[in-house]
Amino acid sequence: MSIGTAFAQPDAASAKVQWRQVADEMRPKLPKLAAIMDEAEEDVLAYMTFPRNHWTKLSSTNSIERTKAEIKRRTDVVGIFPNEAAITRLVGAILMEQNDEWAVQRCRYMTLATISEVSDDNVPLLAAVAS
Repeated sequence: MSIGTAFAQPDAASAKVQWRQVADEMRPKLPKLAAIMDEAEEDVLAYMTFPRNHWTKLSSTNSIERTKAEIKRRTDVVGIFPNEAAITRLVGAILMEQNDEWAVQRCRYMTLATISEVSDDNVPLLAAVAS
Protein backbone atom coordinates (compact mmCIF):
# COMPACT_ATOMS: atom_id res chain seq x y z
CA MET A 1 0.00 0.00 0.00
CA SER A 2 1.20 3.52 -0.80
CA ILE A 3 0.98 6.81 1.10
CA GLY A 4 -0.67 8.29 -1.98
CA THR A 5 -3.78 6.18 -1.40
CA ALA A 6 -4.67 8.40 1.58
CA PHE A 7 -4.94 11.41 -0.74
CA ALA A 8 -7.33 9.57 -3.06
CA GLN A 9 -9.97 9.23 -0.33
CA PRO A 10 -13.26 11.15 -0.66
CA ASP A 11 -13.19 12.75 2.82
CA ALA A 12 -10.96 13.49 5.81
CA ALA A 13 -12.20 10.57 7.91
CA SER A 14 -11.47 8.02 5.19
CA ALA A 15 -8.09 9.59 4.53
CA LYS A 16 -7.14 9.31 8.21
CA VAL A 17 -8.15 5.63 8.29
CA GLN A 18 -6.12 4.97 5.14
CA TRP A 19 -3.15 6.93 6.52
CA ARG A 20 -3.20 4.82 9.70
CA GLN A 21 -3.37 1.58 7.68
CA VAL A 22 -0.37 2.57 5.56
CA ALA A 23 1.62 3.64 8.64
CA ASP A 24 0.77 0.38 10.44
CA GLU A 25 1.78 -1.70 7.41
CA MET A 26 5.13 0.10 7.21
CA ARG A 27 5.84 -0.08 10.95
CA PRO A 28 7.53 -3.55 11.00
CA LYS A 29 9.95 -2.83 8.13
CA LEU A 30 10.28 0.97 8.32
CA PRO A 31 9.68 2.05 11.93
CA LYS A 32 11.24 5.51 11.48
CA LEU A 33 8.98 6.29 8.52
CA ALA A 34 5.92 5.06 10.44
CA ALA A 35 6.89 7.31 13.38
CA ILE A 36 7.22 10.29 11.05
CA MET A 37 3.82 9.48 9.56
CA ASP A 38 2.33 9.34 13.07
CA GLU A 39 3.64 12.81 13.84
CA ALA A 40 2.76 14.33 10.47
CA GLU A 41 -0.76 12.94 10.02
CA GLU A 42 -2.67 16.01 11.23
CA ASP A 43 -0.52 18.46 9.28
CA VAL A 44 -0.49 16.48 6.04
CA LEU A 45 -4.24 15.82 5.99
CA ALA A 46 -5.35 19.20 7.38
CA TYR A 47 -6.44 20.48 3.96
CA MET A 48 -9.09 17.74 3.82
CA THR A 49 -11.08 19.38 6.64
CA PHE A 50 -11.99 22.18 4.21
CA PRO A 51 -14.71 21.90 1.55
CA ARG A 52 -13.65 19.65 -1.33
CA ASN A 53 -13.57 22.52 -3.87
CA HIS A 54 -10.66 24.04 -1.87
CA TRP A 55 -8.53 20.89 -1.74
CA THR A 56 -6.53 21.57 -4.90
CA LYS A 57 -5.74 25.09 -3.75
CA LEU A 58 -4.68 24.03 -0.27
CA SER A 59 -2.73 20.90 -1.11
CA SER A 60 -0.41 22.72 -3.49
CA THR A 61 2.36 25.15 -2.65
CA ASN A 62 2.43 26.63 -6.15
CA SER A 63 1.16 30.03 -5.04
CA ILE A 64 3.79 30.22 -2.29
CA GLU A 65 6.52 29.18 -4.70
CA ARG A 66 5.43 31.84 -7.22
CA THR A 67 5.48 34.48 -4.48
CA LYS A 68 8.95 33.42 -3.34
CA ALA A 69 10.20 33.53 -6.95
CA GLU A 70 8.80 37.05 -7.39
CA ILE A 71 10.51 38.21 -4.18
CA LYS A 72 13.79 36.69 -5.37
CA ARG A 73 13.46 38.25 -8.80
CA ARG A 74 12.84 41.73 -7.43
CA THR A 75 15.50 41.58 -4.73
CA ASP A 76 18.08 40.32 -7.24
CA VAL A 77 17.44 43.43 -9.35
CA VAL A 78 18.34 45.66 -6.40
CA GLY A 79 21.38 43.62 -5.48
CA ILE A 80 22.64 45.36 -2.35
CA PHE A 81 20.22 46.95 0.08
CA PRO A 82 21.32 50.00 2.14
CA ASN A 83 19.74 48.62 5.32
CA GLU A 84 17.31 46.05 6.67
CA ALA A 85 14.38 48.49 6.56
CA ALA A 86 14.79 48.77 2.78
CA ILE A 87 14.46 44.99 2.41
CA THR A 88 11.41 44.98 4.67
CA ARG A 89 9.74 47.74 2.62
CA LEU A 90 10.37 45.99 -0.71
CA VAL A 91 9.29 42.53 0.43
CA GLY A 92 6.29 44.02 2.27
CA ALA A 93 5.22 45.84 -0.88
CA ILE A 94 5.52 42.63 -2.92
CA LEU A 95 3.44 40.71 -0.37
CA MET A 96 0.76 43.43 -0.27
CA GLU A 97 0.62 43.40 -4.06
CA GLN A 98 0.25 39.61 -4.05
CA ASN A 99 -2.50 39.80 -1.44
CA ASP A 100 -4.40 42.30 -3.58
CA GLU A 101 -4.10 40.03 -6.61
CA TRP A 102 -5.37 37.02 -4.65
CA ALA A 103 -8.27 39.04 -3.27
CA VAL A 104 -9.69 39.91 -6.69
CA GLN A 105 -8.98 36.66 -8.55
CA ARG A 106 -12.17 34.81 -7.69
CA CYS A 107 -11.45 31.85 -9.96
CA ARG A 108 -8.02 30.96 -8.59
CA TYR A 109 -8.02 31.49 -4.85
CA MET A 110 -10.39 31.22 -1.92
CA THR A 111 -12.80 34.10 -1.41
CA LEU A 112 -14.80 35.15 1.62
CA ALA A 113 -17.87 33.62 0.00
CA THR A 114 -16.33 30.19 -0.45
CA ILE A 115 -14.48 30.10 2.87
CA SER A 116 -17.59 31.16 4.84
CA GLU A 117 -18.72 27.51 4.69
CA VAL A 118 -16.08 26.59 7.28
CA SER A 119 -15.92 29.85 9.21
CA ASP A 120 -17.57 30.50 12.57
CA ASP A 121 -17.37 34.26 12.02
CA ASN A 122 -20.15 36.23 10.43
CA VAL A 123 -17.91 38.12 8.03
CA PRO A 124 -19.78 40.50 5.73
CA LEU A 125 -19.23 39.60 2.11
CA LEU A 126 -17.94 42.58 0.13
CA ALA A 127 -17.93 42.81 -3.64
CA ALA A 128 -14.53 43.07 -5.27
CA VAL A 129 -13.61 46.56 -6.36
CA ALA A 130 -12.89 46.82 -10.05
CA SER A 131 -9.65 48.59 -10.81
